[in-house]
Amino acid sequence: MNADTVEPLSPELLRRHDVAGPRYTSYPTADRFVEAFGPDDYVRALQQRRSGAAALVLPLSLYVHVPFCESLCYYCACNKIITKHHDRAAEYLRYLGREVDLHTAQLGVGQTVTQLHLGGGTPTFLSDAELRELMAMLRRSFTLAPGGEYSIEVDPRTIDAGRLDTLAELGFNRLSFGVQDFDPAVQKAVHRVQPAEQVFSLVQAARDRGFDSVNVDLIYGLPQQTPESFARTIQQVCDLRPDRIALYAYAHLPERFKPQRRIASAELPGAAAKLAMLSGALARFQAAGYVYVGMDHFALPNDALAVAKRQGRLHRNFQGYSTQPDCDLIGLGVSSIGRIGATYSQNAKTLEEYYDAIDHGRFAVVRGLALSRDDLVRRAVIMALMCQGEVLFESINLAYLIDFKSYFATELEALRELADQGLVTLDDGGIQVTAMGWYFVRAVAMAFDRYLQADRNRARFSKII
Repeated sequence: MNADTVEPLSPELLRRHDVAGPRYTSYPTADRFVEAFGPDDYVRALQQRRSGAAALVLPLSLYVHVPFCESLCYYCACNKIITKHHDRAAEYLRYLGREVDLHTAQLGVGQTVTQLHLGGGTPTFLSDAELRELMAMLRRSFTLAPGGEYSIEVDPRTIDAGRLDTLAELGFNRLSFGVQDFDPAVQKAVHRVQPAEQVFSLVQAARDRGFDSVNVDLIYGLPQQTPESFARTIQQVCDLRPDRIALYAYAHLPERFKPQRRIASAELPGAAAKLAMLSGALARFQAAGYVYVGMDHFALPNDALAVAKRQGRLHRNFQGYSTQPDCDLIGLGVSSIGRIGATYSQNAKTLEEYYDAIDHGRFAVVRGLALSRDDLVRRAVIMALMCQGEVLFESINLAYLIDFKSYFATELEALRELADQGLVTLDDGGIQVTAMGWYFVRAVAMAFDRYLQADRNRARFSKII
């Protein structure tokens, strides 16, 4: 399947699939985690990893959540704490260190890590000295492999060229800049004012320092946006020419995310305007030479993500698409999600709960899931669709000792409607997502989601388009 080329998106298809659905950074999705899974279950999963062959074969991925932000962005749905008090970071680092110690007590010191991501919040809320302390802590406990992916999310308002020197010195080789929109009126409406010149200067400084990849995050559907204003932002991004672009649709859920209550619904663009923004962005990125990696992601042809897509080596984890092989993930910090073996886990979402658990010498895991055999089979199918755009029946049959056509008879029947729409092709050997279907790959994956089949309430999810 070649989905690098953008085909004209049918308004009828977009209307038909204008429904909410999971992003499938995991399967089952995080909303299916249960409180019955707790710290003791997590310890057992870590012990199984240490005693099993996986410890020798599978590398680790680390995610560190830094929840602090100096100011509130109204669109934000992340777990964050708004504060000007930077002294709170020192206390948080101490608890992170103790959480790392809990892990090494189970896994031992020196397990190999090939991927590290600092997210938030705003990781660059931490001072240079605090970032050095954090990285020294991680290097004492884990072995960061040469050539790994070490990335950090950056608020352009919190750094300068000198701070980029520190990030490079600490071993970070990938940066993700939160831009969202360059239009001043939109920036004011979402309480995130950052001049375009500042971002351009920082991206150039990052290139001068040899970072492997620079990503820019954009959001369409924000208040005050119009197709014309967003087209100007898209053009500026193409001029900036980051290695990767993440283009997200804004999901207005003020009943779930309190900051969004500060956004006036009347200022949000309508469905037709959002469709125009998306269609315009897809066409412009293609014209600028970007590869459509999948979901919301674009990359220049020589970027590692685009190369992995071409070579069929694309993977997906809680941070989105990745070039790293399928591996266990340790989530550190408040609200972090991890995956060890056939389990998922999530830490407490408040600092009070997180600190209390660690003060009592236990992991801060408050919910999670031990995957059933059916979960594992469906995860393999969904991730194959999301990452490779195809599922070969024989490979699933051999790996899970099932007969795919019998096991998924209902799902295959449901896919025929998508086949009639030109989104997938079905034959005796498997399922293949078409170039057009790649834009609706979540809809294809949803056909195999047993939890959605049982519960059709999708209001908790973002829209597919």
